Amino acid sequence: MNSQGLGSYFKFSNVDWGNMLSSTWETIWLTLVSMIVVAILGIALGLLLFETTNSQQPWAKVLNWVVALFVNVFRSIPFIILIVLLLPVTQSIVGTIIGPRAALPSLIISAAPFYARMVELAFHELDHGVIEAAESMGATRWQIIRKVLLPESLPALVSGITVTTISLIGYTAMAGAIGAGGLGNLAYQDGFQSNNNAITLVATVIIVIIVFIFQFIGDVAVKHIDKRAN
Repeated sequence: MNSQGLGSYFKFSNVDWGNMLSSTWETIWLTLVSMIVVAILGIALGLLLFETTNSQQPWAKVLNWVVALFVNVFRSIPFIILIVLLLPVTQSIVGTIIGPRAALPSLIISAAPFYARMVELAFHELDHGVIEAAESMGATRWQIIRKVLLPESLPALVSGITVTTISLIGYTAMAGAIGAGGLGNLAYQDGFQSNNNAITLVATVIIVIIVFIFQFIGDVAVKHIDKRAN
């Protein structure tokens, strides 16, 4: 097929809608699974960074340095390069380097450090008077984390995971260019490489709609849980 000109974008008869639906589900599945894992890892890493930042304990300083190094290094590597770099790791963990499951390690490792920094920042921006009040009442450190730190920072954490999830959607599209499935793979192989502009356009529109949906859900969630907005 050799589709040329603006009119080629609207030749929707060239679109395999069953394949489009399957690719859409792959993109949503990749985004949701990686988002859940990134949220857990990001909060854990961000909490470690926050808790060890001003500690005078030697082990805490070493832990802070190691975690910060991991976060800074993997946050700095462009995603498309990280995918290629992690191909042997992906092969060992997943057993394949193609398909949606093969994209998960790269998606998680690239996004978790990004979210970890946002989590750490959210914790640092919390009113320390609230933490000091809890300490004065005899709360343990774990109680402060569970009942003060996390609940009070929840709006910022939800906002951060929303931004991270939107980045993940873009990452899934890039991963599709090297065979990870999803709408990115469909737009590249069946759209660009086959000169089928209609497929590229439809896949792009669906990705934009998915982004809007996640952004809307995130905004509503933040507004619902943010005490300052009520």
